[in-house]
Amino acid sequence: MKSWTRREFGRLTGAALLTALNQPKARGQAKARVVVIGGGIGGATVARYLAASATAIEVTLVEPRQSYATCFFSNLYLAGLRPFESLSHGYEALAKQNGIIVVHESAAAIHPAAKTVALSNGSKLSYDRLVVAPGIAFRDRALEGYDEAAMEIMPHAWNAGQQTRLLRQQLESMEDGGLFVLVAPPNPFRCPPAPYERASLVASYFQRRKPKAKILILDAKDSFNAQDLFQDAWNRHYPGMIEWLPAQFTGGVTAVDAKTRSVITAGATFKAAVANVIPAQMAGRLAQQAGLANRSGWCPVDPVTFESALQPGVHLVGDAIIGGDMPKSAFCANSQAKACAFAIAADLTGSARLPAHLFNTCYTYLAPDDAFSNAISFKPVDGKLKSVISFVSKVEESSEVRRQAARAAEGWYDAFTHDVFG
Repeated sequence: MKSWTRREFGRLTGAALLTALNQPKARGQAKARVVVIGGGIGGATVARYLAASATAIEVTLVEPRQSYATCFFSNLYLAGLRPFESLSHGYEALAKQNGIIVVHESAAAIHPAAKTVALSNGSKLSYDRLVVAPGIAFRDRALEGYDEAAMEIMPHAWNAGQQTRLLRQQLESMEDGGLFVLVAPPNPFRCPPAPYERASLVASYFQRRKPKAKILILDAKDSFNAQDLFQDAWNRHYPGMIEWLPAQFTGGVTAVDAKTRSVITAGATFKAAVANVIPAQMAGRLAQQAGLANRSGWCPVDPVTFESALQPGVHLVGDAIIGGDMPKSAFCANSQAKACAFAIAADLTGSARLPAHLFNTCYTYLAPDDAFSNAISFKPVDGKLKSVISFVSKVEESSEVRRQAARAAEGWYDAFTHDVFG
């Protein structure tokens, strides 16, 4: 099982860009200006790797938050296995070490024709190239009764922060013997294995603190990512505690009643002690407003440069894009961001275009000492991103292999977040 170090991670993920893009410019030539909207994994990575060519490109990162909390590994926080503070990462290193101009404001509007971004404080930023990493939004009226008020009673906890803390508080306050209902969303959505990892780790918490509790997963789908691995683990670690009901059995979730914490399907109503409702998703609101998303609700892009298929001169990375075989994961966002940075830097500085290396690798917990991993590489084929080589853990792996994966995951997290935020 691979044990990650920062040096090895840097070699793997394209640190050659740090020197390859740092080409000297002619004296007196003005810097090209790149504005990056969104300081999540994709946006922060684009900014950091573009700033590697600081003599050629001025990079401005627009992000309203002072720090970013990772969704990945937040399920460990819900299970009481990791402090929330360990998930939070600031932007100080990006500013101090990489020379990025960090603007803590929200982007109010994009004006592609004028090549400007309007900020919430009334100011404007001009750019030569724009990168938008808008993340996800929840589809309007996806579930009857699930509005902003309902989210404070039946949290989604799908953007790490206050919602994650709220769900943790509810799980801690729940009486032993209570029912935890998790509503899993339809495809596509952010981090395909995450709802089922959440159920697994909450079950590990219940085993320790509330052994009579039950978990019910009401799914919008009839199958799910790594289903064989999860169901095998549920039988081994949590027999009788987790029940999964597919859409073909329930008819799908149609509504919620926040007043009674009830989840309503086509055929029955389930009353929860704690309900975690994860709605259907689409590209973030800014992408919708700027005309970067098509009728699917997601953003089509060039699979080599990640330039928008709808707005020339605007690039997109991360969960918001139509990524072909690439899942909506943090590591994919990071990989896309580097390919995007390669392409923009080559165009703006005249440097050689480096080949993109697109891949995904991540770890998923089934129990505190049981995790599985995957590693998948992708390449553009006929205008789409296709998987070409893949490794995924198998059900028959030994318990020692799984323990090693759980340990390796900690090093992976540290190396990965250092690669993004410095």
